Amino acid sequence: MEAMRVLACADKFRGTATAGEIGDAVRVAVEARGGSCLVQPMADGGEGTLEAFGGPNRTSTVTGPLGTPVDADWRISDGLAVIEMARASGLSLAGGVEGNDPMGATTAGTGELLAAAAEAGARRILVGVGGSATTDGGLGALRAMAPLARFRGVSIEVACDVRTRFVDAAEVFGPQKGASPAQVELLRRRLRRLGQVYADEHGVDVTDLDRAGAAGGLAGGLAVVGASLRDGFALIAEEVDLYGRIEDVDLVVTGEGRLDRTSFAGKVVGGVADLAEAAGVPVLAVVGRADAEVTTRFPVLDLSARFGRARAMAETTSCVTDAVAGWLASSA
Repeated sequence: MEAMRVLACADKFRGTATAGEIGDAVRVAVEARGGSCLVQPMADGGEGTLEAFGGPNRTSTVTGPLGTPVDADWRISDGLAVIEMARASGLSLAGGVEGNDPMGATTAGTGELLAAAAEAGARRILVGVGGSATTDGGLGALRAMAPLARFRGVSIEVACDVRTRFVDAAEVFGPQKGASPAQVELLRRRLRRLGQVYADEHGVDVTDLDRAGAAGGLAGGLAVVGASLRDGFALIAEEVDLYGRIEDVDLVVTGEGRLDRTSFAGKVVGGVADLAEAAGVPVLAVVGRADAEVTTRFPVLDLSARFGRARAMAETTSCVTDAVAGWLASSA
C-alpha cells in the first residue's frame, strides 16, 4: 500500500496554538505511520493571515490603536504585501476589552503599514482585518495613507471574515471592543456621518456595501480609495492554491479552536470542507471543542471531549498529535 499523503490546513486555535503549530502536530502523527504531510496554515482574514503566506519579513514602528508606538510585523514578496491590521490596530495591543478606548481607538497604524508597503514597491496589498480594537470607519488609516496618489497603480484587497455593513459595525462589534450602549449609539451616528463624508468627498457610498463594516469600518474606508472587499477564506485559498494542493493528497486535515455554526459561514473549516468535497478528498477536522448542536458530513475530533478541557488548552499540540494518530490507526 502506498504511503498516505495528507494536507494539514487548519486555522489557529486562538490563545493556544498557531495554525502552523497545529499543522506540525498533525505532521508528527502522519509521519509516525509512514505517511507524508504538507502543512499549509490557513486563515479567514483575521489573525494568522500573515502565517498563511509564509510569515512576516518586515517590521515597522507605527501608531498603535491607543496612540502609543508599536512594532508591527508585515510581509512583502514579489510585489505582494500582506498586512494584518491586528498587528498595528488590534484589540490585544490595547490591552483587551478592559484596556481599550472604543471611542478613540484608531486605525492610523494600519494606514502607516499600507503607506510603508506602497513605498517599498508593492503592486498588490492584501489586508487581513480581524481582531481590531477600532470603530473609526477607517478614517485614521486614510489620513495616514496620504497622499493617496502614492497608491495609484497599487491594487488593495481586503480579506474580510464578516459581511457586516458599515454603520452596523457599531452595534455588532462595538460591545466586543468595550463600548457601552450609549457609546454604541454614538459610534453608529459617527459612522453614519462618516459614510456621508466619504460619499461627498470620494463619490463612494459604503453604507450599502457588504463587508464594509469589517474591523469597525476599516474595510469601508479602504473601499473608498478603490480597495476590493473579498471573502477572506476564499481570497487566501485562491492565493495559496489550496484547491490544487487538496487534489494532490489522500486526506485533508483541518481544524480550529471552536467548531460552531459560524464555522460554515466563510470560516476555514467549512471552506476547506467545501473544497475537499469538490475534489473528492476526505476531510478530518480537529477542534479544541465542538458545540453539541453542530452536525458535520465529516469526522470531527473534539480535543476537550477526548482529553478534558484543561489538557486540551494546556497541551494543545500534543493532544492534536495523539488524536490524529489514534484516528489514523483506527481507520487503517
